[in-house]
Amino acid sequence: MYVYDEFDRAFLAERVSEFRDQVGRRLSGELSEEEFKPLRLMNGVYLQLHAYMLRVCIPYGTLSSLQMRALASVARRYDRGYGHFTTRQNIQFNWIKLSELPDAMAELAEAGIHGIQTSGNCIRNTTTDPWAGATPEELEDPRLYAEIIRQWSTLHPEFTYLPRKFKIAITAAKHDRAAIRVHDIGLRLHEKNGERGFEVIVGGGLGRTPFVGKTIRDFLPKEHLLSYLEAILRVYNSGGRRDNIYKARIKIQVHEIGTEEFSRRVEEEWAEIRDGALRLDDVAFATIRDRFITPDFETLEDRPAALTAALAADPAFARWHANAVTAHKVPGHAIVTLSLKPVGKPPGDATADQMDGVADLADEFAYGEIRVAHEQNLTFPHVRQKDLPALWRRLDALGLATPNVGLISDIIACPGLDYCSLANARSIPLAQRLTERFADEARIADIGRMHINISGCINACGHHHVGHIGILGVEKRDQEFYQVTLGGKGNHKARLGELIGPAVSETEVVDVVERIVDTYLDLREGPQETFIAAVQRLGLDPFKERAYAAR
Repeated sequence: MYVYDEFDRAFLAERVSEFRDQVGRRLSGELSEEEFKPLRLMNGVYLQLHAYMLRVCIPYGTLSSLQMRALASVARRYDRGYGHFTTRQNIQFNWIKLSELPDAMAELAEAGIHGIQTSGNCIRNTTTDPWAGATPEELEDPRLYAEIIRQWSTLHPEFTYLPRKFKIAITAAKHDRAAIRVHDIGLRLHEKNGERGFEVIVGGGLGRTPFVGKTIRDFLPKEHLLSYLEAILRVYNSGGRRDNIYKARIKIQVHEIGTEEFSRRVEEEWAEIRDGALRLDDVAFATIRDRFITPDFETLEDRPAALTAALAADPAFARWHANAVTAHKVPGHAIVTLSLKPVGKPPGDATADQMDGVADLADEFAYGEIRVAHEQNLTFPHVRQKDLPALWRRLDALGLATPNVGLISDIIACPGLDYCSLANARSIPLAQRLTERFADEARIADIGRMHINISGCINACGHHHVGHIGILGVEKRDQEFYQVTLGGKGNHKARLGELIGPAVSETEVVDVVERIVDTYLDLREGPQETFIAAVQRLGLDPFKERAYAAR
């Protein structure tokens, strides 16, 4: 956990005071909604379909138990008793009254969290691997670099009003759990000739015009991280489209001028600033690293006898363990994923009681630390293996032990038309119906790894383009229809899904998904062949034929 200093705390208090005055002027009529809009957006406040929404930043997805309790308190006191965790490792509160927003933000600020730069045309929350600092796969903890980027990008005077919003993701593991190739900038820490540095990927993004990012520099020494990011942002800021909101993202700029030309401009800009004030030295790295508090891990037996006995004695615990528990870099410990996708519930939602419960369990079992994952689940990055049986029982009582992580009912979905004024169709009810259709644990285990992503409009907040099965809500004749894509991936082998045919109605879409799944089960070469591998081997035609056979 990174510990904020007195400057951070004072800054947040001043921002809350400033926003309280702005809200007062809006409520009095001194400010119109149009005048108020840029002020609220700077604090993560949107005007949604039915009410104001507050989006709270969770820097690189890391929360303390204290901060989780603050989120629970805001959900209980100012909202309707729950919050929605997003693919950007943030949380959204959808029903806070405008008059109470300053009080809610003040409470969050006391815990060191806020909504700054969770909206607007600025650099948004830098995201990373929810297993950072825990997984044996990584070279080192990428959160150090995410924090450096946070400090550089927060209220950066040159990049406060970019052509469009801007998103950065970073990973240091071989397996990409941060979807870096579908971000404006993706950073992959790796090693070359004994030195560690970054592969820099630019121009990824989904939405109306989806692209997988292009590598513009295979290896960037770590000391040049900020200067190179600054060069990229300058090229984008000066040359990005401001005349058309649909063509304003960096992905369009890279596509229109070409990767080589974009890279040339960045290198030219970087040559001017690479050895200036933004160059990072050992002191700079050490200053940030020293403010991270790492757990004082106990020396423990790996795979203790009590855990082995519990796995043999209880099949339900064994199923959960096989699905939700992952290897840790420290012997005797484990990484645990908490599913926020129970059958029939909105994906990514957590009640205030669940958040308080998670905070209590983090203190008791997980060194007080919680992560928010890109897939809209939570993670305890550090759990003693000996405590896993007791933790599972407590999570089960909270409704957070569904053994479906990475399986068909672990659905990513945006809020959709139930909340969002931009949406064309509902996402949440569709996700609920799909989890009900695929509720049998034995069946979903047989189906194996499968990702369904649902977006309620072309803005793709549900990342449908990179779902193994992607579902996009569209409007036809004032009714909700859904397009289906297959074959998308958001990992280190990122690719965009392909449309299989015409949109289907709201009443048909669950049946269409089931026919696609049944086609896979019938045609796979065995349980070892995953759905995505079968799609790549077979192509779309067999799935398309079966999906539309009943129409």
